[in-house]
Amino acid sequence: MKRQKTLTVLSWLIAALALLAAGAGVLTSLLWQGGGAGHYAFTSLRGGMVQIWGGGGLYRFDSAGGAPQEIGQDLVTLIIGIPLLIVASVLAGRGLLRGKVLLAGTLGYFLYTYTSMSMLTAYNELFLVYVALMSLCLFAFIMSLMAIDVAALPAHFSAQFPRRTVAGFALFLGAMLGMLWLKLIVPALVAGTPPVGLDSYSTLVIQALDLGVIAPTAILTGVLLLRREALGYLLSSVVLVIGLTMGAALFAMSLAQIVAGAVVDPVAIVLFTALAAVDAFLTIRLLRSIADVPRVGQLIPGRAAPPVTSAPGVPVFPPGGYMPSPPNGKAAFKVEGTEDTQTQFATASTPH
Repeated sequence: MKRQKTLTVLSWLIAALALLAAGAGVLTSLLWQGGGAGHYAFTSLRGGMVQIWGGGGLYRFDSAGGAPQEIGQDLVTLIIGIPLLIVASVLAGRGLLRGKVLLAGTLGYFLYTYTSMSMLTAYNELFLVYVALMSLCLFAFIMSLMAIDVAALPAHFSAQFPRRTVAGFALFLGAMLGMLWLKLIVPALVAGTPPVGLDSYSTLVIQALDLGVIAPTAILTGVLLLRREALGYLLSSVVLVIGLTMGAALFAMSLAQIVAGAVVDPVAIVLFTALAAVDAFLTIRLLRSIADVPRVGQLIPGRAAPPVTSAPGVPVFPPGGYMPSPPNGKAAFKVEGTEDTQTQFATASTPH
């Protein structure tokens, strides 16, 4: 309980700092960025000419291509991310499993966002706020995962959970991210030229995070879900919530770039919108399929409880007896015979 209170405090602190960071990003850009009037040319480290955003906003030292994307990210954080974090924190604080799962996924989004802001956004007045958010999100995310009983998680999913569909979507998402960025990077490596989108930056931070963390996690999620592994159920919530918020962020980034006068591929906008819509549908299906009480008849290995008796001193065991004994000498089995004929759960020492 104490750990949950700590997690709640961390979540609200993250929400407050994110409101400051994202709000300042949007507000200063609206007040002090004159529709591209502040843009100026800059020679990059590789000798290319890059347009810098300029003006007096928070992102004035970022490229003219990067700053609108950061503003779009801020808008999604304000409109979707922060409200989602508050709702998830309240639900998780009440002990609801659905809230805990949603909180883990939402914190994953904030961790991704402010890790990239800390390492990619050109240094500005809120640098220490970005670093604080990255650190808070990291430890809060770890705590949110620890608050969920992973081994018992599959038993809390109803039969309506679209396991194969979610697994397929996760595999598609991971493969798409991999192909998207490798298509950008590999030809540039072969040609010995900077990749498109590097602009004034020294390296590709988003691509590093996506290729090194997000894509492998999505693929692992799909594989584990297909194999009905418990960890796959937990990772699916994280991947879907991150995918939902990032899909919305990419859509907002594209719109912000259009407003700023940049040329954006309309196919990319349609793709991002479609992905966000499918992700939102699957996220809702996932959350609706989660129950706080395990499904009747579902085995939960390692849960200790005495056997139920139908008469004094007479244990009632299921046909077929005990489950195979694990190394700890305990076995999980279903127990029947209660007045309402409900199947219950128990674990007892394996008979010798």
